[in-house]
Amino acid sequence: MSDSIHSTFVRRRSARFNPFASFGASFGAALLAFGALLALGGCAGTPSAIADIRYDFGPPNPPASAGTMPAVKVVDVGAPDVLNSDKLIYRLGYADAQQTASYANSHWTMAPSQLLTQRLRTALSSRGTVLTGADSVPAPMLKVDLSEFEQVFDSSSESHAAVTARATLFQGGKVLGQRTFVARAPAQTPDAAGGAQALAAASDDLIAQIGAWLGVQALVAAQ
Repeated sequence: MSDSIHSTFVRRRSARFNPFASFGASFGAALLAFGALLALGGCAGTPSAIADIRYDFGPPNPPASAGTMPAVKVVDVGAPDVLNSDKLIYRLGYADAQQTASYANSHWTMAPSQLLTQRLRTALSSRGTVLTGADSVPAPMLKVDLSEFEQVFDSSSESHAAVTARATLFQGGKVLGQRTFVARAPAQTPDAAGGAQALAAASDDLIAQIGAWLGVQALVAAQ
């Protein structure tokens, strides 16, 4: 590299000085530098537009053929503060099972408890009338409390979704039934996209379990 620089220097000293040629070369170099800066600016701006990817549960599954249920009030799903945000949480179970983290550039469209509330009401409405807690119609009230909603890595290349919730059915201030439900689903890829897909699948499984349990409880309450 040093030999090439020395040869170029000798040729420039032996050549006849031309101020216009020197100006043209400098102007061209400035244009190239300006173009490079614009290109870098464009590249730097591109990731910011796609940095924050938002996930939801996707389209709901077709309702399974099941018997009808009496009307039920479904109040908003409760959750601890850590699950009342749009963070997509994961846990490195193989490294430190007591520590959680969240993806920097991937989030839910809303808090998981809100996504679960929407999904639960949609699923149950295919089997009967679904009311909110604010409705004055006398009916059993379903309260679901979410306690676990995360992607758990079993190794650096394998993970699964873990969803746990407790369902309680009330009527007239009395508890008719209560049960804790657990759902797991494997992630297809060890990343945020795989985690979001697996958590949506596990949520649908959890809701199906709650629906089956609720069908029995609500029928008993209606008698």
